[in-house]
Amino acid sequence: MTAGAFLLSPLSKYYGEANATPPSVKPSPMNWRDDELNISWIGHSTILINFFGKIILTDPVLFSRVGIYILGTNFGPERFTHPALTFDEIPKPDLILLSHAHMDHMDYMTLSKFSSEYKNQIDVITAYNTMDVIQNLKWKSIREMDWGDETESNGIKLKALQVKHFGWRYPWERDRSKGFHDNGRSYNAYILERKGVKILFGGDTANTDLFKKSGEIVDVAIMPIGAYQPWRMNHCNPEEALQMAKDLSAKVFIPIHTNTFKQGLEPREEPLKWISDSISKYNFEYGIKQIGETYKMA
Repeated sequence: MTAGAFLLSPLSKYYGEANATPPSVKPSPMNWRDDELNISWIGHSTILINFFGKIILTDPVLFSRVGIYILGTNFGPERFTHPALTFDEIPKPDLILLSHAHMDHMDYMTLSKFSSEYKNQIDVITAYNTMDVIQNLKWKSIREMDWGDETESNGIKLKALQVKHFGWRYPWERDRSKGFHDNGRSYNAYILERKGVKILFGGDTANTDLFKKSGEIVDVAIMPIGAYQPWRMNHCNPEEALQMAKDLSAKVFIPIHTNTFKQGLEPREEPLKWISDSISKYNFEYGIKQIGETYKMA
């Protein structure tokens, strides 16, 4: 057995290490219909969307660890909640949407598996100056979107929005938060539109008025809520996420970026409890309350 295999057995690769726990609920994508919108929280910032018959996967992270990819495995933080679906349970995505190049959002190991299983069958959209990380993989297409760019893929309209974050994958790289606007790694939120319904995938962001300044209005806001303590310069807290969703006049709020990896110093349960305690002030429908749940719009 190689060192890599010893460190990451086939079981642990997909289901997490022994101390990780499974979600209490599980999505059922085999029951989804093409005339529905289904949004399932798989874990961390990984969301599986059936957008009226088109399958979208955001920032996919399905293995037990995220971090530096060496010798066929990842070395880095270990997940404490299993993904709600394993790779084999996820339908083939039409589109993979990547917010930025951080290792917990652009996981080379997960993306390599998707590209190997579905060679030249998946379209990928990512942030400006980030596609080099995965350009060698077998995609149907891969495109970068800069802030304000609009495009269409698989019958879905997309618009990239600026957020307040940072972009380097390794500390020595240039990124826009360091002032390298033209040649630094960027970071996006996205608005997706199909059949008159708009979804915001918030990616990763600190508190900002950029969403309000965009003038956009959405139906569903998928917003990051974790790792804010002490990283307030890069991550919003739950109250700020709710306010930014309100700035977009969202009707439905869905949380991400929590309850999967230990990334901040806040208690593990705090972000979701904070949302539960505060959301009634904002007149939102609480679309998903925990990993594994599915929001449905017929």
